[in-house]
Amino acid sequence: MNYNKSNRYMPLLMALCVVLGIVIGSFYANHFSGNRLNIINSGSNRLNNLLHIIDDQYVDNVNIDSLVDKAIPQILAGLDPHSVYISAKDVQLANDGLKGSFSGVGIEFTIRQDTIHVQNVIKNGPAERAGIIAGDKIVSVDDKPFVGKIVTTEEAMHRLKGPKDTKVKIGVVRYGSKKVQSFTVTRADIPQKSIAATYMLDDTTGYIRIKSFGETTYAELLIALAKLSQQGFSNLVIDLRDNTGGILQSAVQMANEFLPKNRLIVYTQGRKSPRQDYRSDGHGSYQDIPLVVLINEGSASASEIFTGAMQDNDRATIIGRRSFGKGLVQQQIAFPDGSMIRLTIARYYTPSGRCIQKPYTLGDDADYEQDLITRYQHGEFFSQDSIKHTGPAYHTSIGRVVYGGGGITPDIFVAEDTTGMTSYYKQAAMSGLILQFAYSYTDDNRLKLNNFKEMMELSDYLTKQNMVDKFATYADKRGLQRRNLLIMKSHKLLEEFINSRIIYNMLDEQAWMQYLNVDDPVIRAAQKVFRDNAAFPKKPAPAPKERKA
Repeated sequence: MNYNKSNRYMPLLMALCVVLGIVIGSFYANHFSGNRLNIINSGSNRLNNLLHIIDDQYVDNVNIDSLVDKAIPQILAGLDPHSVYISAKDVQLANDGLKGSFSGVGIEFTIRQDTIHVQNVIKNGPAERAGIIAGDKIVSVDDKPFVGKIVTTEEAMHRLKGPKDTKVKIGVVRYGSKKVQSFTVTRADIPQKSIAATYMLDDTTGYIRIKSFGETTYAELLIALAKLSQQGFSNLVIDLRDNTGGILQSAVQMANEFLPKNRLIVYTQGRKSPRQDYRSDGHGSYQDIPLVVLINEGSASASEIFTGAMQDNDRATIIGRRSFGKGLVQQQIAFPDGSMIRLTIARYYTPSGRCIQKPYTLGDDADYEQDLITRYQHGEFFSQDSIKHTGPAYHTSIGRVVYGGGGITPDIFVAEDTTGMTSYYKQAAMSGLILQFAYSYTDDNRLKLNNFKEMMELSDYLTKQNMVDKFATYADKRGLQRRNLLIMKSHKLLEEFINSRIIYNMLDEQAWMQYLNVDDPVIRAAQKVFRDNAAFPKKPAPAPKERKA
């Protein structure tokens, strides 16, 4: 009987011993082991303990730092699509896009057949001063061969970028020669401009294309506006298509330039971040100029902050297609090893109170990333009626209805032009064959093409060269079967794509934008708004009163 009773209490005694052991172990771990990990059953300590156990007991040697680099992104992915981890080796590259400059050699390059091809050389930059020219093929860096599978964009950046005033020896093979020529380049600060184009669309309309919001965007904007002022502009188009955003403060500064005093531009708020309002100070020099803002599905974040401020304050007419829908604010937090995270700490809201962050499911990044494809398949790029508003209705300063919950819907919708779109064109574009052909043609004809210094004269010359037929022959030899009927149907699209890339290769980004804008329906819609004196939105007519019989 006593034996059975002791058996009955044995599990309880064992459990008490285990608990007592854990308590004693935790006490000694906390008081006697310095930085050693305790065994408190919390999430963070379980992770620390797991790494400690793996490091201490796993069958093979394990690089714990590498394991952490892989684990942290998985943890952040369970939060939202924009909280991300950036390893120490990638931090500089991630931040360079937001800064006004970086230290390097001053070239634009493309990688073809495992070799770096210099696409453009920045004027007055280190590479140009050393003697490197567009078309050169880089085959060695610091006397070490740099060709083959090792050549990636990341590795090229790593080898060519470096601290200011340091030297790098670059070996190149020039067109028409097999001899390797060596150039010693002294790295310097390379301006990284966020404004891609500033020019007059017509006698009265200025155009500014902003491709990102960085530290120097506002200063660049003031220079661009001053340049247009000298040319007598009285209307302005700001093109934010495919601008994925950047620094919030730059968007606020830019909005301030166009708004009267004390207008709300944007506000941010989060669980641990009290509401913060950003308002205009009334010092902007262009508060009264007729303004049109262009957006599309690639316009995100800071682009949407600026666009939302203009729309909700009824300051501009918005033209294009619904924007991306990123309404989350990230803060950069650095770790001692040089890595960092960008953690979402708040949401931003447009002046009317709408958060334009599109819906997402925690941990389901794949569905989030497929959103634009889903919108395309649902016909949203081609019909305004296909836009699905998931958020409630809000009202602008004069009572116009706007919607939150998934990007900014433009005031004037312009469908994507699919005239001439064929399976042949899609394959030619997506395979990279058009880009390859444009570069090869540029490289083979640089001496002749160097004679053209203006976009229009180069465009006229290329139009006479039957570029589409040349491309079709080139592509056919590389696996894209020539299909004359489809080529004929897509002739205009093919010619525009090919010619635009050659113009970009030979001139610059502004010339490229000018060429593409010549026949752009969104640009035409903007010019019509100015002709109709309709840039400033009108107050909606009151709803008719119901009459009782």
